[in-house]
Amino acid sequence: MRKISLAAPVSLFAILILSAILFAQHPESSSSPSHILGFTAAHARAEHRLEADFQSIPSPEKAREWHRKFTAEPHPAASERNTQLADFTADEWRKQGWEDVTLRRYDVFHSRPRSVSLEMTTPVRYMASLREDPVEADADTKNPSIYGAYFGYSASGDVTAEVVYAHSGNPEDYDLLRKSGVNVKGKIVLVRYSNPYSYRGFKALTAEREGAAALLIYSDPAEDGFTHGKVFPEGPWGPESHIQRGAITYDYIVPGDPTTPGWASVPGAKRIKPEEARSLPKIPALPLSWRDAKPLLENMNGPTAPKDWQGALPITYRLTGAVTVHVKVDMDTSLQPYTVVEARIRGSEIPDEWVLLGNHRDAWVFGGVDPSSGTASMMELTRALGELKQREIRPRRTIVVCSWDGEEYALTGSTEWGEQFADDLKKKLVAYLNVDESVAGAAMTAGPEGLSFSPSAVASLAPMLVEASKDVRAPSGKSLYEGWRATSKRDARASAPPLDSGLVETRIGSGSDHTVFLNHLGRPVINLGFGGDYGVYHSMYDDHYWMENIGDPAFEYHVALTNIWGLVALRLANADVLPYDFGFNAGALDHFLAELELKNKIDTHKLKLRKLHERIAEFEKAGNELREAVGQGLASGKNSAEKTQRLNEQLLQVESNWLEPSGIPGRPWFQHLLYAARYTYAHLEFPGLTEAVEKGDWKMASEQETLIERAFERNVELLRAAKASWEKNN
Repeated sequence: MRKISLAAPVSLFAILILSAILFAQHPESSSSPSHILGFTAAHARAEHRLEADFQSIPSPEKAREWHRKFTAEPHPAASERNTQLADFTADEWRKQGWEDVTLRRYDVFHSRPRSVSLEMTTPVRYMASLREDPVEADADTKNPSIYGAYFGYSASGDVTAEVVYAHSGNPEDYDLLRKSGVNVKGKIVLVRYSNPYSYRGFKALTAEREGAAALLIYSDPAEDGFTHGKVFPEGPWGPESHIQRGAITYDYIVPGDPTTPGWASVPGAKRIKPEEARSLPKIPALPLSWRDAKPLLENMNGPTAPKDWQGALPITYRLTGAVTVHVKVDMDTSLQPYTVVEARIRGSEIPDEWVLLGNHRDAWVFGGVDPSSGTASMMELTRALGELKQREIRPRRTIVVCSWDGEEYALTGSTEWGEQFADDLKKKLVAYLNVDESVAGAAMTAGPEGLSFSPSAVASLAPMLVEASKDVRAPSGKSLYEGWRATSKRDARASAPPLDSGLVETRIGSGSDHTVFLNHLGRPVINLGFGGDYGVYHSMYDDHYWMENIGDPAFEYHVALTNIWGLVALRLANADVLPYDFGFNAGALDHFLAELELKNKIDTHKLKLRKLHERIAEFEKAGNELREAVGQGLASGKNSAEKTQRLNEQLLQVESNWLEPSGIPGRPWFQHLLYAARYTYAHLEFPGLTEAVEKGDWKMASEQETLIERAFERNVELLRAAKASWEKNN
């Protein structure tokens, strides 16, 4: 592969040329019966037969049944219903033949509402309902167990103050308010979900830092309502009373139980005081429907908001003026049990290497999309793998599956489990395959190309994911690979589909259960899911009716997701040589570095990144040479089990070498030198380096660059040693 090094700022055109050249010469994967990345020809043929058997088992009818079971009642974290579903999941996995089924309890600092209220006191009186309207066609929306509006981990408070409209509540919005002479200190700030997007917990931290007394976040129809099409129950978009619940935890600083930062909250664990927890907000906050926000907005009489702050309601949006509200939030915070359900199918040959699959169970209400679509796909996946095991077909490596709890609060169950078993996971975990929402879109509005397949993965696993997609059928009848290319072309409004090398999103943010495994434990991850039109996120309308009538009426996308999830898991579990592609990985990383230079126009007198580009080039060369050597060795079919195992142990170490034990500056829990997330949850590559550059802290930037260079040096040495060992006696 040709290497282009960019040590100085470059043009966007040059970046695009870089991307094309960087990956174009990467060999396209083959779906021939005798070829799968990491397999000998004989084992590839056997694997294809196994995968055909596997894909014959999942059914739309069973996926529908699972989905109805998990969405029958509201089941937020720490609720009795969610605990019942943990027991149900464990019982089903035992029936399916899974081994070592275990319920792991974590005592978590939890947050739920005792009472909340919002009243406009001037210029007119208005009491917000903080409730969603039931729908006649959907009996679940009449369930008396449904909570009203609240935010997990909101501070308690009783505030009466003037309202200020602050657009999306991002720092630049407050800068504009200041320039307009508007001070939010002591005020109640009203902001939107969200244009541009930012995680609600970042909105809370920003409002807290600005001195606001309370925060209100509402769903404007410009983002997820009638401006996009028909609203529920006729269409996928949010009706006027829909409320986006959620947590406002600062888990981009440290996720998991706020009182056990960095260690597992097992019963009896040491704890810090809640007031010392960096992830707990100190501001009271509430989510609103646009129906409850509209009276506040339309009664303002101050300066007109900028054009790009205007939403879709038929009013003039203003910054301030005349509106005073009384907000009361009374939260119950106490230790509550969260339950992670764990099971495994022990590997027949290499039981101490693990492939981990996971989906969270807790939902804000019914969780039709989030997470129960993923749960339904997972239960079909475990049923299929369990049936194969009962036919005495075991994977070579151990497959572990987990039903996480408390993801919606602070990525909690996965974080606590990951922290509890950190030492084993760092050594044994081949990859974590995460599904949060398997179907987060409406098939009824998706058009002929269907829903978008939108996976993300660390770059070392991207080629094998593309290859696996060629052997799964999409609901359209084409291969998932063909459908993926078609929807990628459509969504990008491009004249041609992307190259295979551009299909997988290799920039990975936060907001789901992969976080602990990638960012804290240094293990490679893949996120899978289909997406499309979806405007009822975290509302009570996100339920079985939405999925059965709008999202995936035939439940075919649920099965397609089960199939690609299972194929990737089986290939990782059965491969002779783990199918990491570090040459491809290096190309993506060099692209990330070039983007950093371009975006920030780095003065080379302050920071020289030439050596880092050179280290990446060395890593790419070593990765490509190792890939070629492994391919030749697998083709020969003459490698001993001992030699292959030694190589796999070396490959597992590569991903671990990206960890820096001291963490990134200011956020020591996040230890990955290549991947983290911004406070908004958005992706962040070379996090310590990037944040230092963006702050103009050139000393810190230089220190971070040195750490990254050393990690590349370790991995170049490791790949070269692996190649030499592999080729010995060939």
